[in-house]
Amino acid sequence: MASRYVVTGAAGFIGSHLTERLLARGDRVLAIDNFDPFYDPAEKRANLAAAAEREGFRLAEVDCSRLDALRAALADGTFDAIVHLAAKAGVRPSIASPTAYVEANVLGTQAILEIARERGIGRVVFGSSSSVYGNNREVPFSEDAPVERPISPYAATKRSAELLCLTHQHLHGGAVCALRYFTVYGPRQRPDLAIRSFAERLLDGMPITVFGDGSSERDYTWIDDIVDGTVAALDRTAGPDHWFEIINLGGSRTTSLARLIDLIAEATGRSPDIRRVPDQPGDVRRTHADIGKADRLLAYRPTVHVEEGIPRMVDWLLRRRAERA
Repeated sequence: MASRYVVTGAAGFIGSHLTERLLARGDRVLAIDNFDPFYDPAEKRANLAAAAEREGFRLAEVDCSRLDALRAALADGTFDAIVHLAAKAGVRPSIASPTAYVEANVLGTQAILEIARERGIGRVVFGSSSSVYGNNREVPFSEDAPVERPISPYAATKRSAELLCLTHQHLHGGAVCALRYFTVYGPRQRPDLAIRSFAERLLDGMPITVFGDGSSERDYTWIDDIVDGTVAALDRTAGPDHWFEIINLGGSRTTSLARLIDLIAEATGRSPDIRRVPDQPGDVRRTHADIGKADRLLAYRPTVHVEEGIPRMVDWLLRRRAERA
């Protein structure tokens, strides 16, 4: 029997891929998105074009921080679980507009949890972020590491939302899982993120701006691996047990910024013209996921490393450009 899911942030990068995966296996999806103009809403609508052709898809244009609007969107259906991915993203923009991030990421999460309580939806998967670890010196980052020192409003809102999920599950039961995503990339990645931005600029013959000396490191994770882990977490919530877990989803390998640029240059066939600027407040020095817990609980094993993923990403950009030419 098909399951019925609510996916918030469904028009975004991760949300649109997850929505397609769920529909492809026969589930029904109520996709919720407010098409925030952080980047072109037309691109977000295009993200959902394939899903919109599938049976079982419905779209509600709703801001998750508006509880009454959420109630109306869910009023005429029953749902098995909620995957809450809607958020204002980006470390640097959160420093400029912290109040907007609190409203979207904290109030929006609490509104979703309130809807879950009201509608008796006991299964919730929340999309958190590796940003909560801050500049933790112990690597790889494990879920039981201290996370009381976020270094950006974005990270602080994601940690706050995790705590709201924990409190919700403590009070109301059910199965609630917070997934800490590590630097996700692949087709439909946001245009402001480094891999896509660098590749686009190299293809256009433009210089790239690099923060710092290139020694910072990230745990880059291919989108299909992230969707695999998210679906596994969602399916695990279907059991009879009541529980709360925080689980890392990452590639469990680090790649320096300098190495990343080399890989993008190789894939695009362009030599980068690098303009260096100082490190930015809020940026962490390194991320590296300990995925032992994800392996144990979700049988999560990422398969696409950056040496394979970066050429795939560039191929997608080239196809996208050809389609628009």
